[in-house]
Amino acid sequence: MTFRKFSVLRAISALALVLGTSSIFAHGDVTPQAVDTSSLPSVGTEWQTKNPYLGNKEAIRIGSSAFNQNCARCHGLGAVSGGIAPDLRYLPEGQEGDEIFLNRIRHGATRDGRVYMPPFEGILSQEAMWTIRSWLETVRVD
Repeated sequence: MTFRKFSVLRAISALALVLGTSSIFAHGDVTPQAVDTSSLPSVGTEWQTKNPYLGNKEAIRIGSSAFNQNCARCHGLGAVSGGIAPDLRYLPEGQEGDEIFLNRIRHGATRDGRVYMPPFEGILSQEAMWTIRSWLETVRVD
């Protein structure tokens, strides 16, 4: 290891001690950001099982921003995961993917008492969730 690399690692370690390790390495402790869906039609109070905004350009625009503000820290910019959380570009298309997406974003994921993804029901509106799904459909890969 070169002296320069060693110095950088030492500086990072010192900073982690000063700020607290979780401040440096945490990924899920950020306050969710509000998503303005006022330019879209309301989907009502009943939970939809199929994406009502599929292909809607305004929903896709809003969903791109909503994803970057609320999901990218774990699922990666452009939904390209860096290994922390699943790569959402591989969600199935259509109603099968809608069901998987909606279940996970609403209820989150917990294993062995550890939260892998927090539930967003009650934090993000149904409209906001569907805008994110609409955007994810535009970056989907097989």
